[in-house]
Amino acid sequence: MSAPFTLPPLPYADDALAPVISANTMGFHYGKHHKTYVDNLNKLVDGTDFAQQSLTDIIKKTAGDKEKAGIFNNAAQIWNHTFFWESMKPSAGGKPTGKLASMIDSDLGGYDKFKTDFAQAAITQFGSGWAWLVSENGKLAIKKTGNAETPISGNATPLLTIDVWEHAYYLDYQNRRADFVNAVIDKLLDWDRANERLGA
Repeated sequence: MSAPFTLPPLPYADDALAPVISANTMGFHYGKHHKTYVDNLNKLVDGTDFAQQSLTDIIKKTAGDKEKAGIFNNAAQIWNHTFFWESMKPSAGGKPTGKLASMIDSDLGGYDKFKTDFAQAAITQFGSGWAWLVSENGKLAIKKTGNAETPISGNATPLLTIDVWEHAYYLDYQNRRADFVNAVIDKLLDWDRANERLGA
């Protein structure tokens, strides 16, 4: 019997985001860390009802349940990482267009303020975690979450994320998290995909 969860393919070659994210980092981050979450979840849900459920359902049903923390952490990390890969594309970044651009102006004080605040959320997330641009109650917001926590366990709709676990950047940037974060914002954020997620 095949395992219920598999490692999703990357949406681009493992060297496509270089030099911001090197093929070496992708090899470890995607090929080792992301894969390990998939392998762990398959072991944890084997023989349980969760084996028949979607990642999203598992995340929502196990969020905040200490007895299911292992299942939540691995399911959420699979989802978060897949979303992170899909939040970037080669030769992207910079200012958004379309509906997101106008909402950033109205909800977040304009692109320059958004960029500063989004970077700060990522840089100041203590320890491991994530920075998110989300849509919540019809407005944009910037959030940060620790470890495997994810906005989808609540009512927010994620639009973009940046992974600030050390394994996301340490091989390329060592302790310079800020350099990594700003390079992702300036050169890799996929605003077209974010507009699609917004339904724009």
